Amino acid sequence: MLSSGQLELKEVGSARSPHVEERNGSLDPELSDDVKAGFTVNDQRDMQRMGKKQELRLQYPWSDSWRTTCSVLVPSMGILRAALHRAVHGGDVIYWVSEFAPRAYQKFLSYASGLISLNDDSYSPARWQGTLLVFAAAIGMSLFNIFGAKHLPLAEGIFVTCHFFAFIPVIVTLLVLAPKAKAEDVFTGFTDYGSGWPSVSWTVMVGQVSCMFVVLGSDSVAHMSEEIENASVIVPKSMIWAFLLNIPFAFGLLLTYLFCMPDVQSALDSPTGFPFIHVFRQAVGNTAGATILVVIVLVLIVMITISSLASASRQTFAFARDNGLPFSNWLGEVNPRLHIPVNSIIVTCLFSMAMSLINIGSTVAFNAMLSLSTTALMATYLISIGCIIARRISCNPPLPPSRWTLGRFGMPVNILAMVYASWSFFWSFWPNAYHVNAENFNWASVLFVGLMGISTIVYWTYARKYYDGPVVKVEGRKFQ
Repeated sequence: MLSSGQLELKEVGSARSPHVEERNGSLDPELSDDVKAGFTVNDQRDMQRMGKKQELRLQYPWSDSWRTTCSVLVPSMGILRAALHRAVHGGDVIYWVSEFAPRAYQKFLSYASGLISLNDDSYSPARWQGTLLVFAAAIGMSLFNIFGAKHLPLAEGIFVTCHFFAFIPVIVTLLVLAPKAKAEDVFTGFTDYGSGWPSVSWTVMVGQVSCMFVVLGSDSVAHMSEEIENASVIVPKSMIWAFLLNIPFAFGLLLTYLFCMPDVQSALDSPTGFPFIHVFRQAVGNTAGATILVVIVLVLIVMITISSLASASRQTFAFARDNGLPFSNWLGEVNPRLHIPVNSIIVTCLFSMAMSLINIGSTVAFNAMLSLSTTALMATYLISIGCIIARRISCNPPLPPSRWTLGRFGMPVNILAMVYASWSFFWSFWPNAYHVNAENFNWASVLFVGLMGISTIVYWTYARKYYDGPVVKVEGRKFQ
């Protein structure tokens, strides 16, 4: 049995390339050339330590991996909506709902509806129209993820370039043309605009879920790690750099947005349903100019949706590979020609389409299902970070060696993350308004308890017989 950090790989007689080889060995000769190309020995060592075979082809060289994180994260554009709208929230710690729920489709389609309303104030979208738009978006973006997988890094590179350069026309237009609010109103004016909470502090605590929603995609690049060169170093670095690069842009855009919205109530009452669209129209003074600015945001949302689907399908594939889902053998297959989990992409698409059918019957039920994202991820963060803290304290067994680490800052960062995740998890169950009715009630609390109960029953009656989890294959370990 090979120990962590001391794995040895077979030497092969083929010519050695510095791009795919390191001093500890060579890549497995059984891998096909198109799968092998671009990976390092450290990549294979990490896969071998986890008891996995490399089946997915390299899609992302190191320079593209941080773009993947940015393409899903994009707090700077999401902040436009989060600044005034509290996103629906809720949770379940099962992969299926947290990954399959078409949250990204919701963004894309709602923005599309807002764009239509901008050009036709009389337009009122029917529920079935929204469902058909979900179908079209899911199918189109799934086809791109299947047949355009080779071009996904290039597409995301173009997207990230557009993402950063989009700030120039948006910020300049708003600063030059939009009416301005007073600094006193921006920094010291507080109101809950009718939500009814007893104090502003309550409103702030409940409303912070919008900020959580904006940055939920920060770990998405980890789901793509089997397709990233030198992943054990590049993936954590890209997650950090995505935040560092986006924070100044996001903060600058937020301040611009707030200063260019002197009448908040009129923005909230906008027939488009999106205050930022109202701000655009007030700034440029005509529908055509506002449409151009909204299209910039919409194009970025399209790319987010494509990347979100790719990330969700890889998570589905990984879970199925460990027998965690029904029909795991089929879901865990990798297409031998395309070297991507086509079946998982198809199921992710179909599940999103099925979820959208709920909207035809009840918008409240649809939003309740969509709300299973924020709390779901906070719950999984609590579990995973809690386990890491416990291992750090007990050192029994110690954490495995890592090629990239926070060093002495690791434990403080873990504790800080644990505290904030706990805080966020608690507030994510609260409703938007102080006076609750069936429509504004946060049904996530009910769904969370119900699905936790269902998942517990499923585990003890079925899953525990077949699902061992990925750790059972690590270095020959077995559960007792």
